[in-house]
Amino acid sequence: MEIPQIPALGRQDSSQDANQAADTTPSPVETTLQTTLQALQDHLQQQPQQRLTFADYMDWALYDPAQGYYSQRVALGQGGDFFTSAHLGPDFGQLLAVQFQEMWQVLGQPQPFTLVEMGAGEGLLAADILAYLEHHDRPCFEALHYGIVERSPRLRHQQRQTLAPWVASDPPALEQPGAHPAQTVQWYTWDQLTANPIVGCCFSNELVDAFPVHQVVATGGQLREVYVTWDHQQHRPVEVLGDLSTPALAAYFADLGLNLTQPPYGDGYRTEVNLAAQDWLTTVAQGLQRGYVLTLDYGYGSDRYYQPSRAQGTLQAYRRHRHHNEPYQAPGHQDLTAHVNFTALEQWGDRQGLRPLGFVPQALFLMALGLGDRLAALSNPATAPPSLPDLLQRRDALHQLLDMSSSGLGNFGVLLQGKGLSPAEQGQTLRGWQEPV
Repeated sequence: MEIPQIPALGRQDSSQDANQAADTTPSPVETTLQTTLQALQDHLQQQPQQRLTFADYMDWALYDPAQGYYSQRVALGQGGDFFTSAHLGPDFGQLLAVQFQEMWQVLGQPQPFTLVEMGAGEGLLAADILAYLEHHDRPCFEALHYGIVERSPRLRHQQRQTLAPWVASDPPALEQPGAHPAQTVQWYTWDQLTANPIVGCCFSNELVDAFPVHQVVATGGQLREVYVTWDHQQHRPVEVLGDLSTPALAAYFADLGLNLTQPPYGDGYRTEVNLAAQDWLTTVAQGLQRGYVLTLDYGYGSDRYYQPSRAQGTLQAYRRHRHHNEPYQAPGHQDLTAHVNFTALEQWGDRQGLRPLGFVPQALFLMALGLGDRLAALSNPATAPPSLPDLLQRRDALHQLLDMSSSGLGNFGVLLQGKGLSPAEQGQTLRGWQEPV
């Protein structure tokens, strides 16, 4: 596994002429990393025991207003650190729009029909969905209110630029009960989400994997938690083990019927617990009056997630389209993610009135919505792109959406949950979960 290297602080440039003095001026990357490390050291020293749970460290590294990756440095797309399905072209968003059309019909064509995208990236997916509905289903579009919940100010700014054609110039305040104007995009806080009853669908694409996770290690017959502290001699963050920070961690494994301190798990077995996902799903359930929760992300059911052979968990860092398992290599300068436990989402959701309605791989979900027809159309001169480069690019994008390799987009999970549905509505299998024809 190739690990992207951060320039060593103060390292001399080996390309300098041997007869010239080496330039030891830190590069911009070195300077900003030094600043972030100093900020992290200060933050750790302010804690009661000068340490953070790994979940709190991950939250700081991703979302700290001054130093966090998503707050200051997130770079998406082919030229950034990673890309999502929406970066491959409009097909992913258009196929999701087809599914939302059916949801609107099943729910009785509500006015308004509210879509809430949680974690909208640069707004590309929202733009593709809105453009498709605007041009292919005018009644649904005219009923539509599109809400976005986004924690990152940097990404909110980008979203406003991308979605400018659909943003009302003077939208009503969302804290007003029932404030759901049609044909507008608006931004919510989580509090506003729960204050306004939603009829429609709350959905996310690659959101839950970016929630901060606790890390635990089975050692000496006990389950211990990973904490992060500062090593003053090495001048870097290091790990220490301690007691579990909350009883919710032990309860999590008890609910799943797992005991990581007993065989077949070995001493040193390490994994993650995404308690933030539980809080998130509770909030979503409170805000949804009637409709669906759609979660697209990479992950497994509990039986695969906590396999004894997966002894180091699923946590990964991403930078410049390379992934590695060094979460302390460049805090604030790289993305950190962990796979999603879909079994836990189903269990937590069920307790909040969110009934599980279907779970399929993303490749099958998109095929059922018509991706296969789009591939077939590329072989028809009447419907294929006119130029060979465009044709090949489009075909490659569609195949990437179908890639069911271990790291492929087609291997993502697509979970559907419902709330407040009638028996007939709940019993109707939506198109994305039907067998592709």
